[in-house]
Amino acid sequence: MIREAIKDLIKWKDKDPRKPLIIRGARQVGKTWIMNEFGKTNYEKIAYINFDNNERMKSLFSGSLDIPRLITALQIESSVTIEANNTLIIFDEVQEVPLALTSLKYFCENAPQYHIVAAGSLIGIALHAGTSFPVGKVDFLNLYPLNFQEFLNATGNENLSNLLAAKDFDLITSFKGRYIDLLRQYYYIGGMPEAVSSFIKTQDYANVRDVHKSLLIAYEQDFSKHAPIEAVPRIRMLWASIPAQLARENRKFVYGLMRQGARAKEYELASQWLLDCGLIYKVCRITKPDMPLTAYQDFNSFKLFALDVGLLSAMSGLDIKSLLEGNKVFEEFKGSLTEQYVLQQLIGNKDVVPFYWSAEKSDGEIDFVFQSGMDIVPLEVKAAENLQAKSLKSYCLRYKPKHAIRTSMSDYRKEERLTNLPLYAVNMILNILN
Repeated sequence: MIREAIKDLIKWKDKDPRKPLIIRGARQVGKTWIMNEFGKTNYEKIAYINFDNNERMKSLFSGSLDIPRLITALQIESSVTIEANNTLIIFDEVQEVPLALTSLKYFCENAPQYHIVAAGSLIGIALHAGTSFPVGKVDFLNLYPLNFQEFLNATGNENLSNLLAAKDFDLITSFKGRYIDLLRQYYYIGGMPEAVSSFIKTQDYANVRDVHKSLLIAYEQDFSKHAPIEAVPRIRMLWASIPAQLARENRKFVYGLMRQGARAKEYELASQWLLDCGLIYKVCRITKPDMPLTAYQDFNSFKLFALDVGLLSAMSGLDIKSLLEGNKVFEEFKGSLTEQYVLQQLIGNKDVVPFYWSAEKSDGEIDFVFQSGMDIVPLEVKAAENLQAKSLKSYCLRYKPKHAIRTSMSDYRKEERLTNLPLYAVNMILNILN
């Protein structure tokens, strides 16, 4: 598979000065694979250290964090002679030895010549818990499931992917049938690397769904194994409620949907734990679309999305027949799969931080709002070709944005201020704004 994050890793390698890099992401999004693939293609040697159940490493990092001492031990552990200029040092599942995270500070300050990449499925938990290393001594890279363009590349449709990148929408429209068929597949398969790999090898949707179920079971096992005991029941309830929450008309998260009388305070730890694990995405409401958007967040109103559209379809019990019934899959659960899909494409773009907007005293709502340079861009999501967009029209009359985007099953069309962007091209959203 070709992952776009490889380009970010190459940029990190070439930085001067360069800090140790931490890759954050949920279990099974491909962190171990991408570190090793990056090492194979850009270094002569890889010193790979897995910290999971590794008592030797726990003992090593509980002692002196003197760099020469650490390098000597890492060479013995990995059976690789570490040379600063040609060796990639990989710390995998590094959250299992918090002092190894602390050591990255000393590598940054005293031995920046070493190339170190660290990752772990629960690294967000370790960082949130206050693992000791100063901010500013490491760089971060977030890894997500494959976006739709990466899915096209992985499934042998590089030409269609390249066509999107070229923004030749006349030619793109000529092949829209192919794009829609592949998008339908993506809604069901999603972007988890193991699910995509299973489909490529077997072309069997039942095998793909088995992969999804295994991943969901593994996540639930993590709840019991790693989360605070008192929070586990609420984590399970919140996680299981995601499909029902997104199937609501306005998607706003409602605690009472999990349990009558439930209150926000009871579920703060549960939601933060899932966020730190990378298993859910949180999109907050803004009261006013003005710069900077973060200053206008309403922290009491938000939507919670799943990690991946394929996993959401599995959690929702989406039947394979939906793929065969025209474009029905795009409208399933009141379009919640489509909104999940769009959010997933946005969140994977490090230059986009999505929010949503709704009016105080009406039902008008814009699905996503984000900053692009000095502009605030509203994005309305339509699951079908029905382009009645009263909320977007009202928003534009009120705030007069420079750009407004509606994404739907309709073809690309650019008007004075409004651009209709096909759902299969939503990953190119920043390209059409620039």
